Amino acid sequence: MDLKKTKAPASTVTYNRNEIDAQTENIYEAISVISRRAEQINTDIRKELVDKLEEFATYNDSLEEVFENKEQIEVSKFYERLPKPHALAIQEWLEGKIHHRNTTTDES
Repeated sequence: MDLKKTKAPASTVTYNRNEIDAQTENIYEAISVISRRAEQINTDIRKELVDKLEEFATYNDSLEEVFENKEQIEVSKFYERLPKPHALAIQEWLEGKIHHRNTTTDES
């Protein structure tokens, strides 16, 4: 997932309920699918951030002054400005990028 090219809003947006539940015809099922995808996105973003910040980690136990790394600060600011995982998941849902199936109704 390319986070720089996403069209998800960075702030709160009101969505049309009919657009959200159009694929499932059940708003609760749609929200459940979206929330699961948001958890996946959150896990991926968190893992990516931790991996990038590990590059800047220093492991010394001295009481010296804390060194502020400008690259580390820029990486942190980039991730703070990203749209929230739920906004990314809703955008994917509305664009039809999330595939789901109901296992209780599938007979195959």
